Amino acid sequence: MQEKGTISIHTENILPIIKKSLYSDHEIFLRELISNAQDATQKLMQLTSLGEYSGDLGDTKITVSLDAEAKTLTISDRGIGMTAEEIKKYINQIAFSGATEFLEKYKDKGAENQIIGHFGLGFYSAFMVANKVEIDTLSYKEGSTAAHWVSENDNEFEISDGSRTERGTDIILHIEEESVEFLETARIQGILDKYAKFLPIEVEFEEKVVNNTEPLWTKSPNDLSDQDYLDFYKELYPFSEDPLFWIHLNVDYPFNLTGILYFPKVKNDLELQRNKIQLYSRQVFITDEVKDIVPEFLMLLHGVIDSPDIPLNVSRSYLQSDSNVKKISNYITKKVADKLGELFKDQREDYESKWDDIGVFVKYGMITEDKFAEKAMDFVLMKSVDGKHHTLEEYQELIATNQTDKDENKVILYTNDPGKQDSYITAATKRGYDVAVLEGPIDSHFINHLEQKLEKVQLKRVDADIVDKLIDKGEEQESVLSDDEKKKVEDVFKTAIGDDTLNLQVESLAPDEMPVTITQPEFMRRMAEMAANGGGMGMMGAMPNQHQVVVNGNHPLVTKIVKAQKAEKKEMLAKQAYDLARLSQNMLDGKSLTDFIERSVELASNQ
Repeated sequence: MQEKGTISIHTENILPIIKKSLYSDHEIFLRELISNAQDATQKLMQLTSLGEYSGDLGDTKITVSLDAEAKTLTISDRGIGMTAEEIKKYINQIAFSGATEFLEKYKDKGAENQIIGHFGLGFYSAFMVANKVEIDTLSYKEGSTAAHWVSENDNEFEISDGSRTERGTDIILHIEEESVEFLETARIQGILDKYAKFLPIEVEFEEKVVNNTEPLWTKSPNDLSDQDYLDFYKELYPFSEDPLFWIHLNVDYPFNLTGILYFPKVKNDLELQRNKIQLYSRQVFITDEVKDIVPEFLMLLHGVIDSPDIPLNVSRSYLQSDSNVKKISNYITKKVADKLGELFKDQREDYESKWDDIGVFVKYGMITEDKFAEKAMDFVLMKSVDGKHHTLEEYQELIATNQTDKDENKVILYTNDPGKQDSYITAATKRGYDVAVLEGPIDSHFINHLEQKLEKVQLKRVDADIVDKLIDKGEEQESVLSDDEKKKVEDVFKTAIGDDTLNLQVESLAPDEMPVTITQPEFMRRMAEMAANGGGMGMMGAMPNQHQVVVNGNHPLVTKIVKAQKAEKKEMLAKQAYDLARLSQNMLDGKSLTDFIERSVELASNQ
């Protein structure tokens, strides 16, 4: 038997899959051909389980073999095979699909989830790397004759009797010159490691099985130990620290989805954490760019998602418009929220110990996902400088008595750098105020989010003003200075500092507060931060730092300045007090720091 002909392409079906534009990466051809081999093998297994094939299944391994001398790459299976007529139908007429027909025939017998894809479509990816492709195949059907198909330009073909004596199919690719990289053992091994690592049918290359056919996400959580999950994490990410905890996903309605999502220990560089979730379709790797499937805030998670409802050849536009993808995204969000809520409720102490890492996910989720934010209000925590943790409700109760201002606003004081802002924290805690730690990479956004969501609550950084004005209770401190003395003190400081434009005020504060405090109003600092990040009004980009210098008129050092006889002495003490304030804000360096040290030595020597 010998037959020649032209491959029939139905224009309305082939346009989306023209071989040179079907895939952006040529290495995908091997994934497609192995997926087809797996498809053929699983079809045979299905027929066997239904009693429609009574032969011996035998070894069902898929074999990948290289012949560098002959410049061929062969993918072999012992699956369902094809007759010459089926080759004509499934290979020559690309509009049809063996898998589609198979599914239709057995749609009521549970075969849907066993079939990967469309043989005719994926097969043509072979021509991205080969200038000649052969098929040598023998159908499982009794009395079938082996068939051989060959095409050298993917448009014309020849069919003749084949030489295969065992059921199954060999796909032989004659690799073209510009694709010789696919004749290298290391290159093929790398592709198999990427795409075939968890295929359900064994794949053999270089006499070694390369895949784990029963990855953890395909098993029941009841059969797995914590160590199993940790071991699998190491298999996915060999050089990573152990994760904090994980979620095992398993749903079959209204879509099919399995997987395991791990919460890693988060580093400061959030970008390094992204694109660590691997997307599979029936254990065939698709991509690790899952931002259209996984909500933005969960891109920081690691792990695996496997769904047959997502086709192998996905595009951004498909993912963004597909209803199943949206359902999957909502489901994952709900599962993560439920898991976090459960951990907080049942293992609060452990949850609190991991909050520094968990908090990034929770806060990011609250900012970006309204439905998640509703649930997270119960398990988002405020961490105080003393290390204690409180829910938002608990924290508002904690500060209600002492941190409510004259307008009935609860004021949350926070630090974004406890080390640098220690003097301000100390001043606040002396008043019995609690100071929250909000120093994470997204906390500046989280602060704005809280103010929008919580009624009659304000957040102020602890160095945004002098402590008595951070929470204005309408109480006035009596001044030990007259108005005339205040004006003289102001003039002394401006002269000593050498800046007439300085925003300097003399205030009546508690005598035990610092003699001079440098602050930056909360509103102005936030506007400056927005400008620095590319937000806000254009004019803000050139805005100078709006620092305020507050001189404590009731401090003994200021009294000493007033009483000093020599102007030189007054200015020296004023300069020293000002530099102490700058030092506490890490604003002192270079010559200013040297001058401060020398002046400190001189003042100490003259005591």
